[in-house]
Amino acid sequence: MIYDCSTEMTKYHNEKVRLSEKEQGKLRDYRDANLERLKNGLTKNGGPAYEDSISQGSYAMHTLNQHPENDYDIDVGIIFDREDIKGSQGGDKTALAVRQMVCNAMQDDRFNKQPEVLKNCVRVYYEEGHHVDMPVYRRYEDENGNIVQELASSNWEESDPEAITEWFKEAVIEKSPDKANGRQMRRITRLIKKWARSRSSWNMPSGFIISVLVDEKYVAKAGRDDESLYETLKAIRDRLSEDMDVYNPVNCDLISDGKESKLQKIYDELDKVLMETLNVLENADCTHEQAMKAWSKFFNDDFFEDQINRASESKSTYEAIDVTARPWRSN
Repeated sequence: MIYDCSTEMTKYHNEKVRLSEKEQGKLRDYRDANLERLKNGLTKNGGPAYEDSISQGSYAMHTLNQHPENDYDIDVGIIFDREDIKGSQGGDKTALAVRQMVCNAMQDDRFNKQPEVLKNCVRVYYEEGHHVDMPVYRRYEDENGNIVQELASSNWEESDPEAITEWFKEAVIEKSPDKANGRQMRRITRLIKKWARSRSSWNMPSGFIISVLVDEKYVAKAGRDDESLYETLKAIRDRLSEDMDVYNPVNCDLISDGKESKLQKIYDELDKVLMETLNVLENADCTHEQAMKAWSKFFNDDFFEDQINRASESKSTYEAIDVTARPWRSN
C-alpha cells in the first residue's frame, strides 16, 4: 500500500494526459481529409482506387496522449487489392513503387512541407505539429483460399495491424476492474507512455512495446490508479531485469530485436525513479507534500506540486471561516 494520490492521479490523467473530445475530433478530421485527398489524387493520376482503410497504432487503441508540441501521430493504413497494383507487364509492383504512388497522389500545394516516402509509410506533415502516417498494404487470396495482407516496407511483409488493435482492446476489457473513463489498463498505459516521453533527451521504446509490457505486467487496483501505476512500474522493471526480449502478442515475432539500448534505457530510468523518487510513497509517515513532489518529479510536470498549493489554499480558506456562527456546529 502506498500513500493515496488517486484523486490527483485521476485529475492529472483527465487534464494533462487524455486527449480532449475536441482534439480527438480534430484528428479524425485530419484522417478523413487525407483519405479524401488520396482518393482524389489517385483518380487524378490515373491510379487504382484503394480498397479499404484502417485506423491503427495508438490512435486506434485510444492510447494517444496530449503532446506539448502537438506532435500527434495518426496512423491510417491504406489497403489495395493486389490485382489493382500490377506493373505495366503484369508483374507485382515493388513495395517502394506502391508507396511512391501513394505519396504522389498526396501532393498538395497547400502543404508547406510535402508528404514523403518513409520506410514503412507515407508521412503527411501539418504546421501545427501533427503528422499522419499512411502505411500501405496489399491484400489477396492465396492458393489455399486464405486472405493475406502485406505491408509495403523494405519488401512486402505480412502484417495485420487490426489484430493488434483487437488484442489490446480485448486485454483492456478483460483485465481492467472498471468500465469508466477508458478502463484502468488503458489509463495506466497512457500514464506510462506520458512518463516515457517526459524528457526530450530520452530514447525510449515505441508505444507498441510499452503497451505489450503493460499487458504482460499490469496490476489492477480498483479505484487506485496511482497504486496500479506504481505496482505496474515495479513489475515491468523486474521483468526487464530478467529478460529484455519482447514479443508481438499476435504472431509471437520478436519485436525488441535491435532495440536493446531503448529497453535498457527504460529499465535504467524505472530502476532509478523507483529507488530514489517514488520509494517515499511506501513510507508509513509519507506526507501529502512528499507524495506530490515525488509524482511531479516522476512525470517532470508541475501539476502535482500545484496540488500542494491548492490544498494549502483550501485549508486556509476553511480555517478563516467563523465556524462559531454556524448553528449546526456541535460544541
